[in-house]
Amino acid sequence: MKWILIVAAASLITASSASAADLPVPAGPAPAYYRVATVYDWSGGYVGINGGYGFGQSGWSDPANPSGTGSSGNFNVSGGLVGGTAGVNGQFGAFVIGLEGDFDWQGLSGTSGSRFCTSLIISGASGAGLGCKTQSNWLGTFRGRFGYAWDRVLFYGTAGGAGLNLQTSLSGLPAQNKDLFGWTVGAGLEVAFADNWTVKVEYLFVDPVGNVVCNHGYSCGYDALATSATTKPLTATNSVNLNENMVRVGVNFKFGH
Repeated sequence: MKWILIVAAASLITASSASAADLPVPAGPAPAYYRVATVYDWSGGYVGINGGYGFGQSGWSDPANPSGTGSSGNFNVSGGLVGGTAGVNGQFGAFVIGLEGDFDWQGLSGTSGSRFCTSLIISGASGAGLGCKTQSNWLGTFRGRFGYAWDRVLFYGTAGGAGLNLQTSLSGLPAQNKDLFGWTVGAGLEVAFADNWTVKVEYLFVDPVGNVVCNHGYSCGYDALATSATTKPLTATNSVNLNENMVRVGVNFKFGH
């Protein structure tokens, strides 16, 4: 009887151990979640607005000018500007390559009161008190951009073509107007402050190729009056040049980030 009780107890202990082994093991704590940081992607198209300030120099020249000086010398021109921008970027590693175009309305203007200008003759009278006035009221560029990105910060250089209008006259007279085209080069810094929004600051130098000839007597005066009833007045042939520097800030909306 004693052996029967011993065997029964042993069987009961073995069965209990087997049942405990079949129970599920409690799950441990969930692994910690770490969000993977993503690098900003500059690829895609964008549109924006820009505004800033333009400043540069203009000069008038004419070897037949009555003053005998031949030139007004360079004088300052300046004014504000505002306009729109559109472009597209492609990113290759940290390098960003793109195309950008813009068009700005500007109030660039400057006047010289040099002896060259005041010696010009208008409507049979001296031009004393008048000045050589150079103006421009629009400018556009189309450029390539080449940059290096540190995540949301992009530093870039830019170069391409530019066009503007050049208005010339003696101050107070109707202006002659002509379009000029040339080249532009500059650099900028752009920062993405949201997934689809960037802000930039940039500098551009614009140099139109060639000069404008201001040669209408009603706008640019005469070098000499008619000496008799059978002769004609000598219309001034003023060659006018202009270059411009621009400092602009802009905000762009980027598509499809």
